[in-house]
Amino acid sequence: MLELKPYPLLRVTQGNDRIKAGHALMLSAGGKRGLMARAARLDGMLVTASGVLLNRGDLYMLQVRNGEHGLAMAEGDAPAQTREPIGRWRLAGEICDGKCLAGAMRPGRGLAHKACANLCLIGGVPPVFVSTQPVEGAEFLMIGGPEGGALPTAVYDRVGQFISIEGDIERRGDLLVFNIDPGTMEVL
Repeated sequence: MLELKPYPLLRVTQGNDRIKAGHALMLSAGGKRGLMARAARLDGMLVTASGVLLNRGDLYMLQVRNGEHGLAMAEGDAPAQTREPIGRWRLAGEICDGKCLAGAMRPGRGLAHKACANLCLIGGVPPVFVSTQPVEGAEFLMIGGPEGGALPTAVYDRVGQFISIEGDIERRGDLLVFNIDPGTMEVL
């Protein structure tokens, strides 16, 4: 089932040998591009998806193939979208782009890392918060803005820097989503 906010996310209802049912995958397109435009018409629907699986630790992203075979509506009714609130947390860590972090590239440090990550985020690739303190065992959390929307562009100035920030965390399948409050951000 496809969810659109804060960024395209696939909740697996029928898995395979590598990806089991109940798993959640962030979605992106090829290059430094997100999938929002292609996915918008499929929000809340059952879909079939294929592409390249990226994985680092417990972070998974599917780089969806181009064309209708990469992402298409499937037969059947989508299950209800469930979001389990975990609570409000203050975390320390770094905002990165989810695609490079999941294995498309090897994230680095400094200005080149920040520039690369910002290009991905500007293109719509889902951002990830890499926490120094695991939350329910997860150190990688998809990050969104207030009220479950996209990450505010003002936060891009702090990508690749060590920060602390507060927000509400919710579980979607086996993926945690950190909806931040940008007004609480501090550079550490």
